[in-house]
Amino acid sequence: MTLKLGGIVLVKQSKPCVVAVVDDDIRVRESVSDLLASAGFETRLFSSAEAFMNDCDIELSCCLITDVRMPGMDGWELQRLAIQKLPKLPVVFITAHQDDEAAKRAMELGAIALLYKPFDGEELLKIVDDAINKYRLSETHSPRN
Repeated sequence: MTLKLGGIVLVKQSKPCVVAVVDDDIRVRESVSDLLASAGFETRLFSSAEAFMNDCDIELSCCLITDVRMPGMDGWELQRLAIQKLPKLPVVFITAHQDDEAAKRAMELGAIALLYKPFDGEELLKIVDDAINKYRLSETHSPRN
C-alpha cells in the first residue's frame, strides 16, 4: 500500500526486508553486516552461495550482496539462481579483483553495482538504500499484491 502525505510518499511494507550478505570471508561478512546494521538494515549472513539458496527464508531478502569469487558456486551463478526465485531482487557484487570484464558482466546480468574491495562504506549504504526503496516500490506495484 502506498500513501501520499504532503510531498512524502510512504510505502507500507507487506513483509520484512533483509539484506543477504554472501561471502566466504567471515571478516567481510561481519564488517558489511556491522556497516548495514549501523544504518538500520537487518542482515542475514551466509558463508556460501549454496547456504543462501538453501535458506528457507530466502523470500525475505530485499537485497543481495555477494562476492564474485567463492568456492563452489560463484556469485554469477548465485545471481542467476536467486533471480529465478526473486526476479526483482537487487544484486550488488563485491570483489577483490579489479577486472573490467567482471564489471561489464555484472551490469549485463542486471546487477545494480559492482564494488571493489576495499570499498567505501557510505557508497555501499547509498546503493543498498536506493536498491531497497526501488525494490519495495516494485513489490507494492506487483500484480500479486
